[in-house]
Amino acid sequence: MAVVVAHEVPTSSSTMAVPHGPESVRTARRRLREDLGEHLVPEGVIDDAVLILSELLSNACRHARPLEREHGPVTGLVGTLAEEQEEVLVGWELHSDGLLTVAVTDGGGPTRPRRAAPSLTARGGRGLGIVGQLASEWGVRDAPGEVTVWAVLRVRARHARRDAEAETAAAAS
Repeated sequence: MAVVVAHEVPTSSSTMAVPHGPESVRTARRRLREDLGEHLVPEGVIDDAVLILSELLSNACRHARPLEREHGPVTGLVGTLAEEQEEVLVGWELHSDGLLTVAVTDGGGPTRPRRAAPSLTARGGRGLGIVGQLASEWGVRDAPGEVTVWAVLRVRARHARRDAEAETAAAAS
């Protein structure tokens, strides 16, 4: 007889404005790892969330502009900028239903974020493909002067989406 214990995942959210540059990735990763660890999120989910955050923030710094502040404070889908500098917003929210949302808001770029199909020898273009494999869903939200790329992970069942797809494929064969 198996005993199943359900744990309620506390609701938590965090937002931070980070400089628009690659040096921000390490800081954001560390803070996300610490915050999720304090909320007893399984280590595998933390690893996936940190990788997703790295991909989204790296893409924002490489392909997008920082948030503009011409008309007062920037209020994005993940928070508000407090200081006057070239920044992007990084945020995550742990929902009571067992889902974790990770988001990065930047000033947009010349193209809309989309999953690419790079060649085997390409040096880049795999980031959103990785996000798509790890997250149960992801997407892009546009607002005036802002673009937010977000991803949702299941905290309670790390590979729930991938397991369900494998079971469906096995049942069909």
